[in-house]
Amino acid sequence: MARRYLLDFEKPLVELEKQIEQIRQLARDSEVDVSQQLLQLETLATRRREEIFQSLTPAQKIQVARHPQRPSTLDYIQMFCDDWVELHGDRNGNDDQALIGGIGRIGTQSVLLIGQQKGRDTKENMARNFGMAKPGGYRKALRLMNHADRFKLPIISFIDTPGAYAGLLAEEQGQGEAIAVNLREMFRLRVPIIATVIGEGGSGGALGIGVADRLLMFEHSVYTVASPEACASILWRDAAKAPDAAAALKITGSDLLRLGIVDEVLQEPAGGNNWAPLQAGEVLKESLIKHLGELLSMPIEQLRDHRYKKFREMGKFIELSSIKTDISV
Repeated sequence: MARRYLLDFEKPLVELEKQIEQIRQLARDSEVDVSQQLLQLETLATRRREEIFQSLTPAQKIQVARHPQRPSTLDYIQMFCDDWVELHGDRNGNDDQALIGGIGRIGTQSVLLIGQQKGRDTKENMARNFGMAKPGGYRKALRLMNHADRFKLPIISFIDTPGAYAGLLAEEQGQGEAIAVNLREMFRLRVPIIATVIGEGGSGGALGIGVADRLLMFEHSVYTVASPEACASILWRDAAKAPDAAAALKITGSDLLRLGIVDEVLQEPAGGNNWAPLQAGEVLKESLIKHLGELLSMPIEQLRDHRYKKFREMGKFIELSSIKTDISV
């Protein structure tokens, strides 16, 4: 069994888990009935885990979103699709492994699935560039989305990236242009698009596959214009102020639902999706099927108009201080 990676705020659970394992070992080595003690300790551990995860700060949610054992794009695709076929290349000589895509089936509906893919260890993260796609990755995604549009396949997008790769070569190859073209072209697509933030949704790297009719988000995922570390460095010239930046940026599912950015926040198992990935997969699959059913019933023009209006509404506000009222008694 793989060793579980513990976050700082989970450490109060370590002693309890050690006691539970010791009692299980005692039960294996002897005929002593320890079921009652085991049940009490497991119940206590579950309750404490729920208490911890129900009161996470934005900075702690970022740690959960970045958890190395959190389910990835490929994990969800393998949970959903028995007939997944990955498609490769941007037809310009590149096949970016940080952004994957292909055709599969969710329930009875054929779909195109795309998403950023991180690694589990250092070697795989190097191969996947830590989920940070280069221009070729976004051009590959656009090629696949055009394929979906041609064959009337709904698009399912999984967002999980700290941001697009910002290296010198990526900029020389047109990183900003590649993302901008994706933003423009996704508005014209004639098929439903559902995007889900499954981990970390960072900056333009997330938006490059995130122009969607429905934007979903797991409750311990984060979606942000810039990483809190970068924001703190820019505003205060001190990356140690990242927790303050995380709170100010409004990056959590509850904040973004209230602001009208996301359409649904999906509940996670106690301990996060890494604790019970199959349960998380069922929650996401059920939500995707529900939203697909609603979007597939909409006429094409209505679908595109609604997508355009959804993004035009973002960021609107009323400056109440500028409204003058004359009240006479």
